[in-house]
Amino acid sequence: MNPQPPTFLSVAPLIPTGGPISDSIRFFTQYLGFALLWQNGNMAGIRRGDVSFLLVENSNREWADNASFSIGVSDLDALYAEYKSIPANVGSLELKLWGRREFHMVVPSGVCFQFFHQEKQA
Repeated sequence: MNPQPPTFLSVAPLIPTGGPISDSIRFFTQYLGFALLWQNGNMAGIRRGDVSFLLVENSNREWADNASFSIGVSDLDALYAEYKSIPANVGSLELKLWGRREFHMVVPSGVCFQFFHQEKQA
């Protein structure tokens, strides 16, 4: 018997596309800087840096409107400059009451992303 429990190494949440998967792939690759890893029918894998998502073609607005993901980044100011004028609802870059600088973005499908500064972990 193994005395150490298995270690979780990664997570790739499902992101509803809110329409055709081709539109979502185009948005994530053209505007958010993700690379397409694979596509098979109504699903696709995308990655930027160490963050991966699985896009799934689904137009359920309730799912999309209630999905939210918090992503730590190495250079928040540079990412904000990159994203502030894309076709999405990009909020202000601000210092929150809990002491963390962050900004929020709601993409066309309705999914919310929160970006914050995070030091690279060893």
